[in-house]
Amino acid sequence: MTTHADIIGLAQRLIRCPSRAGIDDYGPVLGTLEDWLAARELPYRRLHGEKGGTVGLLVEVAGGRPGPWWALDACVDTAPYGDETAWSFPPDCGEVVDGWLRGRGAADSKLAAAMFCGIAAELHGRAEDLHGGLAVLLDVDEHTGGFGGARAYLADTEAVRPAGVMIGYPGLDEVVVGGRGLWRATIAVYAASGHSGSRATTPGAVSRAAHLVRLLEEAELPGADGEFPLPPKLTVTSCHGGQGFSVVPDLCELGVDVRTTPGFDGVDAERLVRGAVGELDVRVPAPRPTLITPVAAWPPYRLAGERQPAAALLDAAAREGLTVRPKTAGPSNIGNLLAGEGIAATAGFGVRYAGLHGVDERACLADLPAVHAVYRRAVLGLLGSS
Repeated sequence: MTTHADIIGLAQRLIRCPSRAGIDDYGPVLGTLEDWLAARELPYRRLHGEKGGTVGLLVEVAGGRPGPWWALDACVDTAPYGDETAWSFPPDCGEVVDGWLRGRGAADSKLAAAMFCGIAAELHGRAEDLHGGLAVLLDVDEHTGGFGGARAYLADTEAVRPAGVMIGYPGLDEVVVGGRGLWRATIAVYAASGHSGSRATTPGAVSRAAHLVRLLEEAELPGADGEFPLPPKLTVTSCHGGQGFSVVPDLCELGVDVRTTPGFDGVDAERLVRGAVGELDVRVPAPRPTLITPVAAWPPYRLAGERQPAAALLDAAAREGLTVRPKTAGPSNIGNLLAGEGIAATAGFGVRYAGLHGVDERACLADLPAVHAVYRRAVLGLLGSS
């Protein structure tokens, strides 16, 4: 049986393999996982994205009896380090100090990945008694926002489509059972170019873009509605335009992120943005109309507490003596992608943490025994072998 020391040791080795999304080579971190899985004779295979690169590992434990499959998911790519001089320890140290596992990815989500590997190893030894099966997805395309591992898993014709997924994001007090959706777009704002010293007063693209930002930020959004506890939110997240001081720019590009809800969905978000753009082009005309290019849209989701796998996780937490509440999260996550595919997902329950995506990331190892027991109990219950 995999011990907590085994899980911590694997997590340490994973942290010591830098795997920052879009920066580091994922080969070392994937190789560390493959060595661990192979040593325990666990069946796994690499998943490949649309461009052919590896986007994750898929571990599959098939039960000996018929039933639905369930999945555990944890990413092993990470956020960047940021300002390394601000850290009080090396971001890739993987040390345990005063009961805390240190390093980038300790909280999100290399400790969870190691724990899920441990659960798969235990179940592999008793697979004949299980109904259905368990898949463990170890994703290396999560922090890019592309979620290539999840997409490849769902597109894999050899994989059994899961009835539900539990994602190992950290946080001891809550099981995340829902999240706002999103609608994202880039907006190209045009103008006539010219010299900044000219007598002409025609506004440049940056000035027109600033006007559009005001229109967007002043747009009226509805409040929280019905059982979904969060309101929609619009944020202008980027602005790029202009070059030098003497040229009036003819192009400025904005990035817009709208977090959606059941009462204000992607169609509503696009309608609002197009309305603001139309108003801009009427009030401040330009040689070319403003161009909106949608880049992503995911639906909001929220599981009822009695729906699986949320029910199994909440019940297991209660049986382990933990007080855990269901939560609908503001940020979007892989659960939104899965919801769009009709797959129920929880997106958070794990150890306490600090420094997530920031300085001095670390995870509380005192919580590992309880969290491990909760996931183990939940999985065994779902597979009919509690």
